[in-house]
This record gives sequence, C-alpha cells and structure tokens, in this order.
Amino acid sequence: MMSTEFSSFKAFYPYYLAEHADLRCRRLHFVGTWLVILAFVLALTHSAWWFLMMPIFGYGFAWVGHFIFEKNRPATFSHPLYSLAGDWVMFFDILRGRVKI
Repeated sequence: MMSTEFSSFKAFYPYYLAEHADLRCRRLHFVGTWLVILAFVLALTHSAWWFLMMPIFGYGFAWVGHFIFEKNRPATFSHPLYSLAGDWVMFFDILRGRVKI
C-alpha cells in the first residue's frame, strides 16, 4: 500500500501489520513493548529514571526489527500516533493469538 494518508486507525492497522510481516520484527516489537511495561512499573515503584528507558526499549527493539529484518522504514516516521497505537494493538493481538510470533 503506497498511500501515506489514512482516514482512521482502522484503515491504518492493516498497513501497519503488513509493515511487520517478518516474524523476527514482530518478536522484537513484542519484547520491546514488554520492556516498556517493565520500565513503567519500575519507574513507579523504584526510580523515575526508568521512564527514560521506555522510549529506548520501545523504539530501539522495533527499529532493529525494521532496519535489520524487515528492511523498511518504521511507520513511526510518517505516522507517529497511529504507529504507537498500532504497536499496542499488535501487542495485545499477539497476546490474544490473533497475530503470530
């Protein structure tokens, strides 16, 4: 899909999933999102410095997946809010078994 404009998140999500076709990329996204959750909990319970690790974990793992395995440009560069939402929806879809890792 070459379109750069989406009328809704519902229209964007299939594009987002297509940009994450490589299993290794999806796995890295999944691990990164778990680490974001862990960093959030640690920030609330131990040290606020863990908040600084959240974007490093989230984007770091995802971008490795895109640049090394997927060989594409992360959707966050062109659709940052939809991409962030897409990552969380994909994370929960993986947990529910709707998206395979």
